[in-house]
Amino acid sequence: MTQAARPYIRMNGAGNAFIVVQAFEEGFHPDEAQVRALADPAAGLGGFDQLIGVEPSETADAFMRVWNADGSMVETCGNALRCVGWLLLEATDKEEVVIDTLGGPTTARRAGDHLVTVDMGAPRLEWDQVPLAEEMDTRGIELQVGPIDAPLLHTPGAVSMGNPHVVFFTDRQDDAFVRGSGSLVEHHPLFPQGVNVGFARVLDRDHIRLRVWERGAGLTLACGTGACAALVATARRGLTERKATVVVDGGELTIDWDETSGHVFMTGPVEVERTGLLPQA
Repeated sequence: MTQAARPYIRMNGAGNAFIVVQAFEEGFHPDEAQVRALADPAAGLGGFDQLIGVEPSETADAFMRVWNADGSMVETCGNALRCVGWLLLEATDKEEVVIDTLGGPTTARRAGDHLVTVDMGAPRLEWDQVPLAEEMDTRGIELQVGPIDAPLLHTPGAVSMGNPHVVFFTDRQDDAFVRGSGSLVEHHPLFPQGVNVGFARVLDRDHIRLRVWERGAGLTLACGTGACAALVATARRGLTERKATVVVDGGELTIDWDETSGHVFMTGPVEVERTGLLPQA
């Protein structure tokens, strides 16, 4: 990976922190150790949840590659799609752009000043699409945390939004509980690819408070695909409508699971924090 003099943009989407690197002319292929080194606060980038490479695409306006802070490459990231979407919209002066990812393509369009809506596509709800290690009803899978006769968490919903999510319905959302339970479930053998772990508290039919333990990143201020998964999981259980405001630590996201198309649309804020140069390898 050539890092010398390579510029980056530090952005956040509802608090979800990204380092975005433009890789249209020159490839950007850091290995796990290099990503972890960049994520270390000692690197001077301020730490991040995900490192984003924006590459050329033959079928879309750009291809977005995503690495978690632990160096693992993941399929997609909803909040990063909004940030990259905003950059492409600003650069092209279009009203809508297409971004491809390892989890599939999506479209991003303007929704206001520093607001972007992304079409996250249809949720994948079959057990082998999440994926799970064995066949289960994904509206409430056979998983619990805590004693068998008095579990602290149980029967979560499972959804793929291009990456795997499990969503627990609970009022317990304190840091220690989320960290402890999330780290335990993230690598559970039921999830062969690991899993993002959501803790959703339904406030009313159109309001969800959500905290997410992200696979490979830990407890983050926001998770766009996690917010989408939470809305889908709660709606499937009849706990909310198909459109709701999802309140995350870093702000609010509006999630709409459109009944006609079956697609999930996410609208939320984009912020550019600063620009700079990656440290030399």
